[in-house]
Amino acid sequence: KRRLSHPCPPRMWPRALGGLSAAAHQVAAVRPPAFVALASLRVASSTASFSSASSSGDAAHDTWWRRSAPGSPNPMGRRPTGPKGGSPPAALDPGAPAGRLKKKRGGPQPGLPLDEEEGGSYCGDGSEDEGLEGLGVPLDAVVKVWCVHSMPNFSLPWQKKRQFRSSGSGFCISKEKRVILTNAHCIEWAAQVKVQRRGSDTKHLAKVESVGWECDCAVLSVEDDEFWEGIQVVQLSKKVPHLEEPVLCVGFPVGGDTISVTSGVVSRVEVMTYAQTCAELLGIQIDAAINSGNSGGPAFNSAGECLGMAFQSLGADQAENIGYVIPTVVIMHFLNDLLKHGKYTGFPTLGIDVQTMENAHLREAFGMAPKQKGLLVSRVAPTTAATKVLNAGDVLLSFDKETIANDGTIQFRKHERVAFSWLVAQKYYGEPAELTVLRDGKELELRIEDFHPEESLVPVHLFGRSHEGPSYMIVAGLVFTTLSVPFLRSEFGEEWDCEAPVEIVHRVMNQRAQFKGEELVVLTQVLAHDLTVGYEDLENVMLVSINDITVKNLRHCLDIIEGCSEKYLRFSFQNNLVLVLKPEDAKKATAEALEQHSIPAATSPDLAEPSAALAASAPTTPTPA
Repeated sequence: KRRLSHPCPPRMWPRALGGLSAAAHQVAAVRPPAFVALASLRVASSTASFSSASSSGDAAHDTWWRRSAPGSPNPMGRRPTGPKGGSPPAALDPGAPAGRLKKKRGGPQPGLPLDEEEGGSYCGDGSEDEGLEGLGVPLDAVVKVWCVHSMPNFSLPWQKKRQFRSSGSGFCISKEKRVILTNAHCIEWAAQVKVQRRGSDTKHLAKVESVGWECDCAVLSVEDDEFWEGIQVVQLSKKVPHLEEPVLCVGFPVGGDTISVTSGVVSRVEVMTYAQTCAELLGIQIDAAINSGNSGGPAFNSAGECLGMAFQSLGADQAENIGYVIPTVVIMHFLNDLLKHGKYTGFPTLGIDVQTMENAHLREAFGMAPKQKGLLVSRVAPTTAATKVLNAGDVLLSFDKETIANDGTIQFRKHERVAFSWLVAQKYYGEPAELTVLRDGKELELRIEDFHPEESLVPVHLFGRSHEGPSYMIVAGLVFTTLSVPFLRSEFGEEWDCEAPVEIVHRVMNQRAQFKGEELVVLTQVLAHDLTVGYEDLENVMLVSINDITVKNLRHCLDIIEGCSEKYLRFSFQNNLVLVLKPEDAKKATAEALEQHSIPAATSPDLAEPSAALAASAPTTPTPA
């Protein structure tokens, strides 16, 4: 199978170039509800900068969007002129006159044409024109984003990992409101964020105003007035580009410190998986080079408008020059969501599992007419808004009057179709939606009054919570935590779906939350202590119940243990494993284990607070394991 992964942001620095060049940090993809591995994608993540002797490559030419004419040696007729193919522009042609070179007195410089009457070497003083006006894009709106990351240690949840630095790109979209747009993965687990304008030697402290993790977008702001003096603003295009339209990517990728400009064309527009949180949204595929550090940089069309933001690319082992851009329709949804709700709420999903209806016998069995098309609903998540109107076995015919095809697509544009999930994603939480279904041979018109997010049983990320780090609880050296994708990556690596215990993988892929606040609790390790002798081999096993009470979440576990009045604490795990402790001895051993292993607290900050009645939101009857 092919795997979807991404480096966001880099976690390792190779030793070459002083150990500052960013290496790829692969992150396994997850596609709810079943975590399906797709194409090998990597985010064009932020990278650590390093000194380089290479030239900036800012040479200008005003024909970057021209394609090769039919009948030219290029059989595809789509390779842009300039550095990527065709005749180089004058500024890059070694035989072209160097009219823009500034002459200074001194000895001649090899390779540079000099005036016959005056010798000297070229040395720019910053006053000469760069000749980039012909590009027609606001290069001065693009900034470099520096970030110091402080990531939790999910295997030792009371600690954080060593800080590391990275850099990416961003661009100004409003000077009046002081808004800079960048990728969410560029400021993931940010301890400090700074931005630097093109051509400036000053880094300004920035504040993260809002983050959309599903769409990989983030809004930054800078308080320093000096930063905003003379800055240009990027105009967002309101249209999704068509195939073969030219595109110019601008950013600060690996390979140098100065701004980089690469050109290409739009090669595909479809619903794709965003590697940051594996959400399925509309994306643009381009053939312009997108490398580490390009993340957050704008992609311009031939009119100088921003058609999207660079954010990920295919790995070199899978394909060449395949990068992906977040289209402006997704960016505008993110920004409008902030204006509409005052905060980021997300992109809605129906929360259903569906099956295509391409088989004629299957359609006939469910009573579909010859011209009817739709999708078979195989499961509805209990915590979604759709659970009030949809049933398993319904045939979903349309969403908001848009007909859904038997393969699950809808008409996007002429000769273009995309997955119907894009229709749902364009809604906002709190809005109604109209559905047409076929149930027991009858066509019904249904209505979802208000969308609300599905409760995630195994979260892909922990952002947006009151406590964004991992939750944990220690009892006599037993370390309990909640199951999440970052935890699985920390314990089992990027191939966690192959390395983790099969019982855990099965629950991650197939189980849905039954009520708000439900969590899967894991005994991740047993710390050395006299009371836990003989239990050392119990690690990374699912906790099912305590004293025959089915566990609902980590808070519920703590409440059961603190309220235990029985002689023993009996922990029941998967595969019928049992662990028994005496409550009084366990309480004493907890303090000793904390001191022995230099652990600051027995619980994470969210559990140390008074109970927020997470368990109260659960049903009164125990939920079957």
